Amino acid sequence: MAQRILSTPTITPATRPTVALPGLKTLLVGGLLALLVGLLLVSLALGSVTIPLEEVLRVLLGGEASKAVWTSIIRDFRLPQALTAILAGAALGVSGLLMQTFFRNPLADPFVLGVSSGASLGVALVVLTIGSVTTTLLTGLGVFGDLALAAAASFGSVGVMAIILLVARRVSGGTTLLIIGLLFGYLTSAVVSVLLYLSIPERIQAYINWTFGSFSGVTWDQLTIIAPIIIGGLSAAFLLCKPLNALLLGEAYAESMGVNLPRVRFALILASAVLAGTITAFCGPIGFLGIAVPHFCRSLFNTSDHRALIPLTILVGAVVALLAAIIADVPGSSLVLPLNAVTSLIGAPAVIWVILSRHSVKAAA
Repeated sequence: MAQRILSTPTITPATRPTVALPGLKTLLVGGLLALLVGLLLVSLALGSVTIPLEEVLRVLLGGEASKAVWTSIIRDFRLPQALTAILAGAALGVSGLLMQTFFRNPLADPFVLGVSSGASLGVALVVLTIGSVTTTLLTGLGVFGDLALAAAASFGSVGVMAIILLVARRVSGGTTLLIIGLLFGYLTSAVVSVLLYLSIPERIQAYINWTFGSFSGVTWDQLTIIAPIIIGGLSAAFLLCKPLNALLLGEAYAESMGVNLPRVRFALILASAVLAGTITAFCGPIGFLGIAVPHFCRSLFNTSDHRALIPLTILVGAVVALLAAIIADVPGSSLVLPLNAVTSLIGAPAVIWVILSRHSVKAAA
């Protein structure tokens, strides 16, 4: 996905961004908040087992459902999954927004710097190691297997991120850094391919299951780790609103406004990598949310001001991710679809629309 973004048009807003959200836009924000709450309740009520909405509300208010198993399903499984989806949508959406602004490229995504590839490399290393010493499936190790995958993905993401941050100190242009990030992605993908080729079929299947992506494997204990990191990353992104707005008009303009480009570049890469890397570590490589969500926000609210875009991206990202999680669970059935397939069905049309709309604007001009 990231390999195809070099030839795409850049983001070049014609006017200075405005942050006002009066009238209809305020109602739209209220509607999105209501939709988020509604989707949260739907995600807790629907699934392979349908639970009445009044029972869901009773459990959320601290009571017990009429059936003990319903209480367990909501508290232990569906609520952590829903909260994970909300955090993931917000994190990936904001990470994509940061990358699109930094590279001035509408098709840049959170994994353009190789964060996802680094996570995949870490998981592949664990898969190969366990596959060489035992025939027990990694997914059969229960919580230890989940933690092993999460830890491996975390180390892989952090490793690639550290290399990119070191490179960022030596290069001056965003395009050069983009190319280096893509090359690191190719390099790690090549290593993953070799590792999987040398592994046994059971290990390959375990790795493929991880690449499908899922919000359902996150526990309450893991949420206590994920939530503070994501909230910290989102807060850091909001603190970068002023330099992000300056970067919309080019690096030369940003420098003329007193923006310290090396420092801002470092902060943007770090914030984006932390947000995307954390979600990738615990949920797998979730595609297309980082590309599509920022464009949904720009289209809905017609603004380029990051003081508005960042909170709006958090909201829209949470809504889209929660909707994707509900669809992937196929309510009323025991079937569970790959989450990445659902996010692709949502995100790919958005990317196509971005490309076609920009070509139409150029043709009209």
